[in-house]
Amino acid sequence: MSTGNKAGLDALLTPEESVLVLIDHQPFQFANLNSHEPTMIVNNVIGLAKAARAYDVPTILTTVLEERGGLLLQGVQDVFPEQQPINRTLINTWEDERVVDAVKATGRKKLVIAGLWTEICVAMPAIQAAGEGFDVHVVTDASGGISQEAHDMAVRRMVQAGITPITWLAVLAEWQRDWAREKTLPGATRIMLEHAGATGVAFAWETQLLAGRSRTGA
Repeated sequence: MSTGNKAGLDALLTPEESVLVLIDHQPFQFANLNSHEPTMIVNNVIGLAKAARAYDVPTILTTVLEERGGLLLQGVQDVFPEQQPINRTLINTWEDERVVDAVKATGRKKLVIAGLWTEICVAMPAIQAAGEGFDVHVVTDASGGISQEAHDMAVRRMVQAGITPITWLAVLAEWQRDWAREKTLPGATRIMLEHAGATGVAFAWETQLLAGRSRTGA
């Protein structure tokens, strides 16, 4: 079971405590992604990756049999151009010592996971890591399964194991926490404009209105 508090301020994510693992966002997995519109998952996982970069959250990239299943989604790789994804043969990421060692090297216990497919390559490592004392959060809208049922049953199974489901924009909000945190505000704003859909459009509109008032002296 995940050992982190499930209520109270300490239950929320912070950049200083988090480590992100992105699993198997590859062409083969996208080809049989049916729980979500694939373009939504593409958008969300890139937004999540950019958020991790903006908040200096250590991020581990991993693929499975990329010589057959294809390379990591280019939009994610572009966020971390210096990083070579760990290419596995093991279906369960947490059974690959290279991935586990990379996570443990960060010294962080709040493990944030997103991947394809939810019922296999997300659920397996999430459940195992939770059993080993990590406070596991699964980003459900940056993950997906071969059917809606497969995704939903995987999320239910993980919740039973003490894992916390969360969405990518909620992760960003918990990492930001305070709009007065000016150092990371430009990055958060840019990510929302690019990836937060209607929220980004509304924010751009608000900025336009504020700029108009400034010009008119209102």
